Amino acid sequence: MEFKKAKIVSCEPRPNYRVWIRFDDGLEGEVDLSDLVGKGVFEAWESVEFFNQVHVDPKTDTLSWGEDIDLDPYVLRDKIEDDKEKQSDTDGNF
Repeated sequence: MEFKKAKIVSCEPRPNYRVWIRFDDGLEGEVDLSDLVGKGVFEAWESVEFFNQVHVDPKTDTLSWGEDIDLDPYVLRDKIEDDKEKQSDTDGNF
């Protein structure tokens, strides 16, 4: 397995608890975070206004909301890569 750095450089909230992300190596895509809404610290996301305050934390290079919520950039990168692989498989590009 190849190790890839996971430094997020920009993000943008999207409808339905999705976030578009770009990494410093050019990889970009959307992640669906709707499965986390209402669970534990993610109860705060029940306020769409709060969810839309997503930003890149300059200390950790990952997505953050306030002081208490951040997500592992490696997990987010894996989600985007997996989605891109699935999409290319369904497009017939094996």
